[in-house]
Amino acid sequence: IDRSLGTLGADGELIPDASAWRWMLGVEAVPALLYTLLAIVLPESPRWLIANRDRVPQGRSILRQINPTASEPELDAMVTAIQADAAPEVAAASPTSPAPATPPRSPLFGKRVALAFVIAMFNQLSGINVVLYYSRRIFELAGAEGPEAALLSSVGLGVVNFFATIAGVALIDRLGRRSLLLIGSVGYILSLAACAIGFSSDQFAVVQYSLFAFIAAHAVGQGAVIWVFISEIFPTRTRALGQSIGSGTHWVFAALLTFLTPRVLSAEASPAPVFWGFAAFMVLQLVWVLLLVPETKGVPLEEIDRRLGGEPHRSPTGSGENPDGEAG
Repeated sequence: IDRSLGTLGADGELIPDASAWRWMLGVEAVPALLYTLLAIVLPESPRWLIANRDRVPQGRSILRQINPTASEPELDAMVTAIQADAAPEVAAASPTSPAPATPPRSPLFGKRVALAFVIAMFNQLSGINVVLYYSRRIFELAGAEGPEAALLSSVGLGVVNFFATIAGVALIDRLGRRSLLLIGSVGYILSLAACAIGFSSDQFAVVQYSLFAFIAAHAVGQGAVIWVFISEIFPTRTRALGQSIGSGTHWVFAALLTFLTPRVLSAEASPAPVFWGFAAFMVLQLVWVLLLVPETKGVPLEEIDRRLGGEPHRSPTGSGENPDGEAG
């Protein structure tokens, strides 16, 4: 909504120039209010309740909600594993602790960092932010003008992105993270190649439809998976560091591409080579997913460690199960 109003208002199509920026800021209060109301009913993290507040019954109750099919002994094992796994963190936070604990430096941790780095890098090398940030210019290059370009670039892409994101969220726990990455990669390749062919042959209708397909492929694939996947490949002790690396990589590449894109789109040459380049990167992503990316849906840390080629992560019960139930 914010982006649509901003794009349309910037040219005075729906909103006068003088007040467009006010609408862009003010409309954000709507999702912020909705988020605040929904946050009221969110339960606390079972790990935080058990490990940091010693409120075991409440934490156990939430674990029951997360794992409705778990038996009583299994829930007891999860509580015990949380307490044991969090013990070093609690000790490090103690005023008597000599120094904070340092993150592990091991080949297995390095593999996790590599996965977080590469998925974040490919997320941006798909060209998603280039298309979103400069969609109006791209549609203009594809033959759309004035209000038509504004509507296609803001409302059109926004609607596709919204419904495809809902589909991705609905499918991520059914098909799995790796499956959605494969589906998204194929969608990326086909839509980006179609864009490049459309620009090369002046078949601009092909470009416009392909841009919508590209947005859908992203929302169902990388857009739905990236942050879930990064959080799931790291154990709790290193999750904050791992997610920081992934997020930092994501936005560094986003900034670089955003900086370079105006120079490319303002040139007289066709943008077809740009889309061929993005398609080539997505071919590399497809190969990477097929060969190196493990499935993390419902997979305990022990199994993720085994798939990464490292020593299994053992819980105090010996089962290797993630104390929070699943890998996420």
